[in-house]
Amino acid sequence: MRELSELSGYKNKPLKMLNNAGIQIGDFIKIITKTSEYSGNILPRYEYSNEDFIVIKMSNGYNIGIDSNKILSINKINSGEEPKFIPPSKPNVKESLPKISILGTGGTIASRIDYKTGAVNPAFSAEELYSIIPELSEYANINTELISNIASEQMNPEDWKNIAEQVVKKINDGNQGIVIGHGTDTMAYTSAALSFALVNSPIPIILTGAQRSTDRPSSDASLNMISSVIVASERKLNGVYLAMHSSIEDNEVSIHSGTRVRKNHTSRRDAFQSIGIEPIAIVNQGNVSINNQLSIKKNKFEPKINFDDNVSLLKFHPGFNPKIIEGLIESNVKGIILEGTGLGHVNSKCNNSIKKAIDKGIFVGMTSQCLNGRIKMTVYSAGRDLLDLGVIPLEDMLPETALVKLMWAYGNYKNEEIQKIMTDDIAGEFTERSILGR
Repeated sequence: MRELSELSGYKNKPLKMLNNAGIQIGDFIKIITKTSEYSGNILPRYEYSNEDFIVIKMSNGYNIGIDSNKILSINKINSGEEPKFIPPSKPNVKESLPKISILGTGGTIASRIDYKTGAVNPAFSAEELYSIIPELSEYANINTELISNIASEQMNPEDWKNIAEQVVKKINDGNQGIVIGHGTDTMAYTSAALSFALVNSPIPIILTGAQRSTDRPSSDASLNMISSVIVASERKLNGVYLAMHSSIEDNEVSIHSGTRVRKNHTSRRDAFQSIGIEPIAIVNQGNVSINNQLSIKKNKFEPKINFDDNVSLLKFHPGFNPKIIEGLIESNVKGIILEGTGLGHVNSKCNNSIKKAIDKGIFVGMTSQCLNGRIKMTVYSAGRDLLDLGVIPLEDMLPETALVKLMWAYGNYKNEEIQKIMTDDIAGEFTERSILGR
C-alpha cells in the first residue's frame, strides 16, 4: 500500500479504493456511481473535511467530490502527473503603451488553494500574476514588483507606509498609473490610508483584490485586475481608488472612492460598495464610464506617509462599559473614534470617562454605526451633552476611514492641528450631501 503522502488527504475507504485501482494523484480516472458517471483527474484533497469523498477535476475545469459510499467502480484510464502551477511565459508588450506598475502585497488575488488545509495561501509573485493574465499586455506596458506577501488581516500602518513609499518611487520612475494587488479583508483601510498619504497624486492609484483565488473557475481576479489596469492606463482619474466587481456577474467592475468604500459581504464578488455616494466610475467590457469626480482641493503633490497607531475605534453598544475608555486613557492613547448610534449618541454613563479623555488632551471624534446618512448631534440632548464635553462630530465620515485618518493626522501633524485636519475634507472622506434614500 502506498504511503498516505502520495495520495494527499485520502484515508480509510477512499484510500483503499484508490490503492486497489492503482491510482495516483494526477491520473485520469472514471468513476461510476449508482446514478452517474464521472471522468477527471484525481486531485489531492482537504484532509480535514469529510473523509468519504474522492475529489476529481473534470474537463470543464470544475472540481467535484464524489461520495465513496455511492461508488460502484473506479478505474484508471491514463496515468498523469500531480497537478502543479506552471505560469506561462510573459507576453510581448508594446513600449508605446502606458507604463503601468503592478505592486503585489499578497491576499487572495495572489493566492492558490492549499489542498492540505483547504485554505488559500499566497503563492504568486506579482510577475506570475501578470503572466497568467496575458490580456494585460493589450492595455499597458507592465512592470511588476512584489513588495510584501501577507494576508490583509496582517496589514498594519507600517505596511501602509511601505506601500506609500513604493508608490512614490514608482511615480518618480515615470509610471503613468499604479495598480496594487491587496487582500480584501482590510483593503478599504489601506485605500483610505493611501488616499490621505498620497492626496493630490498626479496619477491614478488603483487597489484591487479577489474574493476567490485565481485557480478557481469562479475567480474574480482576472476581471478586477484587467479593469484596474485599464483605468490606470487611461488616466481619466487621478488619486486613490478601489476596484472590485459591481455584481455577482462577471461583466462589470466598480471604481470606488478610496475613502468612501466598505466591504459589506464576506464572500460575494460584489462585496465592496460605495457608501453615501455612487461609484466614481464603472468599467464594462473595457469601457470606462465616469459617474462623478471627487471635489478634492487641487494642491501640490506632497506625500505625507507617516501613521501613528496609538489611537482607537470604539463601537458603542448597550451595556458598554465606560472602563474601556478609562483603560485607553491609562494607556496614553492619543485619540479615540466613537462609533455611536444613530445621529451620534452613546449612553450618558460614558460621559464622565469621555470628559476625562478630552481634559487630558485626547481627541474624541464621533461617527455613526449607520452605513448611510450623517450624524447630527444637536437634535437630542444626548448629542448636545457630548458636544458640550468637546466631542468632535465627523459628519458622514465612515468609522474605519475616521480611524485611519486619525492615525495619519497624528503621524504628520502637531497636536494643536489635529481637530482642524480631522474636520477638513482632505481626500473626499466627507460628502456635501448624502444620496437621496440612502
